Amino acid sequence: MTDFFVSLGMQYGWAWFLATIAGVLLIALPLMLGVAMIIYADRKIWAAMALRKGPNVVGPFGLLQSFADGLKVFLQETIIPSAANKGLFLIAPIITFTVALLAWAVVPFGPGMVLADINIGLLYILAISSLGVYGVVIAGWASNSKYPFFSAMRAAAQMISYEVSIGFILICVILFANTNNLTEMIEAQRGFGLGFVNGFVFHLLLFPMWVLFLISGMAETARAPFDLTEAESELVAGYQTEYSSMSFALFWLGEYANVLLMCALNAILFFGGWLPPFDWEPLYLIPGIVWFLLKILFFFFIFSWVKATVPRFRYDQLMRLGWKIFLPMSLLFVVLVSGWLMLTRYS
Repeated sequence: MTDFFVSLGMQYGWAWFLATIAGVLLIALPLMLGVAMIIYADRKIWAAMALRKGPNVVGPFGLLQSFADGLKVFLQETIIPSAANKGLFLIAPIITFTVALLAWAVVPFGPGMVLADINIGLLYILAISSLGVYGVVIAGWASNSKYPFFSAMRAAAQMISYEVSIGFILICVILFANTNNLTEMIEAQRGFGLGFVNGFVFHLLLFPMWVLFLISGMAETARAPFDLTEAESELVAGYQTEYSSMSFALFWLGEYANVLLMCALNAILFFGGWLPPFDWEPLYLIPGIVWFLLKILFFFFIFSWVKATVPRFRYDQLMRLGWKIFLPMSLLFVVLVSGWLMLTRYS
């Protein structure tokens, strides 16, 4: 895109700047539209599993319900508790929303369709996603209220606990792909399974790691059955209790952007990203971005399916699963994967 602006007679510096801004908008605007539509899809899936209709009045088939909700919160008054730390109270949802968008900078939607194709893309995502805990903790503390503070502490412990196991799972994927670059990681999955299936998940050592990653992703994004930070009967909607209007909406948008990111990472790390399911030439006629979006929607359906059907964990069960089951298993598989690669790849 920089070359296009240079061809219009611009200096390289300005061309690079405009190309970067255009790339950011090409990711951020469709992502915001996508978040609005998956909120609608989420509610439709829950409704179908409970034999209800879901949103069906605002617009055709209820498609405009999310936009009506967005307009409603936009027109509401922003209420700041008198005892709250006003500066931190307002900046917390901005941190959460901004961090959720920053991670998408290195996500490849197709061959060459990435804003920043850096060699440490996976480490960048791990580092950026770790910053999300600051928005949650600041929101709970700045509210100067008991229940939001308890919820923020829960959320911080939960996110940190499952990031540890996610880190070891990513090590297993990095060892197989032999790179931290997400584009190269996707290309390494071409024909990986049985010589004709695209995806790391079809390896016996990596399939359990995908299952752990899928469940850890739900816990990391505080989705059911791990939504202890929003346990209504215990914490009155969690660390967002004192928030209203657009500040509350930013938390909501950030949460769903993180859910979409986890769905995208499932597709990239284990299911071949933009590659078709099978390494068969006619399937490559379909654009890679179509395959990638279909895989994201598939994993989002799994997230919604679980939320609609699985009861909430207790907090002690949540911590035990992360520290006593997932962490030892991920550590064990790092050893197994390393040993397998030493025997096969490096003889």
